[in-house]
Amino acid sequence: MSLKVETGGPLWSPVVCRVNTDAGIYGYGEAAMAYAIGASGAFGMLKDFAGLAVGMDPLANEVVWDKLYKETMWAQNGGLVAFAAISAIDMALWDIKGKFFDVPVHQLLGGKRREKLRSYASQLQYGWGAQVGHALTAGDYTDVCKQALDEGYDAVKTDYLTFDREGNRFVPEQVTRLLTADTLDLVEERVAATREAMGSGDIIIEAHSMTDATSAIQIGKRAEQYGIFYYEEPTTPHLKLHRRVAEAVDIPLASGERIYGRWDFAPYLEEQVLGVIQPDLGTCGGITEGKKICDMAATYDVSVQLHVCGTPLSTAAALQLEAVLPNFTIHEHHVFNRMSWNKELCVHDYQPVDGAIAVPDLPGIGNELSEKALAGAHIETVSQSRERYTRKASK
Repeated sequence: MSLKVETGGPLWSPVVCRVNTDAGIYGYGEAAMAYAIGASGAFGMLKDFAGLAVGMDPLANEVVWDKLYKETMWAQNGGLVAFAAISAIDMALWDIKGKFFDVPVHQLLGGKRREKLRSYASQLQYGWGAQVGHALTAGDYTDVCKQALDEGYDAVKTDYLTFDREGNRFVPEQVTRLLTADTLDLVEERVAATREAMGSGDIIIEAHSMTDATSAIQIGKRAEQYGIFYYEEPTTPHLKLHRRVAEAVDIPLASGERIYGRWDFAPYLEEQVLGVIQPDLGTCGGITEGKKICDMAATYDVSVQLHVCGTPLSTAAALQLEAVLPNFTIHEHHVFNRMSWNKELCVHDYQPVDGAIAVPDLPGIGNELSEKALAGAHIETVSQSRERYTRKASK
C-alpha cells in the first residue's frame, strides 16, 4: 500500500510504501521526495507501480526491480519520479528479506565493515537546534558550528547562499552568472567564520545547484583557501558543467541527489569529474541499484556519502548500505532529522552520539512507521488503485 504521511513540518510530505506478504512479513520503503515540491508525483507513481509487484516473490528483488524498470514504459532513463517509486518498493523488499532471514540488511549486503559511521551536521544555515532557524551573520555561523562541535561533530555542511543578510531567501536570478562583490563577500565572511569555529574540522559547501558554472567557480575560488572537504552540487547536474567547475576549482566536487540510476552516474565516474557521489536510496533506484552505483564508484576510486533527507526510514536504509561500503566517506545527518515532526514518524530515532551514528542491527532496515504516522496518513491499497482505474476505464 502507498502512504502519504501528514506532518507538522514545512513542505514536508513523506511518501512511503508498505509491502505485505502472505507469510505475514511486511516491509517499509520510502520515495525520498518529502521536501519541497513533488511529493504528489511520487505518491501517484508509487500507486501505479505497486500493483506490478503483487504475486511476485518478495525475496527476488532483482527480478522485481527489472520488471518495474523495463515494463513500465517511462521508467527507463525516466528520472526522479519513476526512480523514486522503484526505490520505495525495492527498499521495502530488502526490509522483508532481512526480516525473513532474521538479519539486518547489512549482513545480506556482505557484512558491515564498521559499527559506527562518522557523521556531519548538515544544512547549518537552518541552525542546529530542535527548531528550524536562520543563520545570517558571521556570528550566527560561529555559534551554530560551536553547537555542532559541542555535540562531538568534526564536520559540517552549509549552503551559504540560502539567506541574504536580512534573512530573505536568495532566488536563482541572484546567484547565477557573475556574482556581485557584495554577494561573494557575504559567502566568504560566512565560510571564514565557519573555518575559525571549526578549527581543523571539515567543511562542506552546499549549493543545491542554485549557482551556475560561472558563479560556482567564483565561489569556489574564494573558498579554496579555507580547506574545503568537498563542494556539493555547484551547478546543474550536467557532465560538461561539472567538468568546467572541476577544472577551475581546486576542491573535490560532489553530486548525486539529482542523478538517478547507474546509467546516469556512469559518465561522471568514467570522466573522473566527481570526488564524491551522493545517491539517495529513496530516489536512485533503492538499495539494489544504490549498491551497484556505489560499487561502480569504487572501481574509479570515488568516495560515497549517501544523500539522506527523508524520514528515519531513509536514515536506517542508508546506514545499512554505508556500513558495508569500502568507499564510504561520511554520513549525512540533516538538521530535519532533529525535528520532532520528523522523528515521531518512526518507531526508532537514530541520532549520532559524539559525531558518530550506530548501525542498526535489527532485522531488515531497522525501522518502521509509528502508530502516530499511520493514524494520520492518507493510505491507498493496490486494490483501491485498481478499482479507481477500472471505474475510469468503464466511463
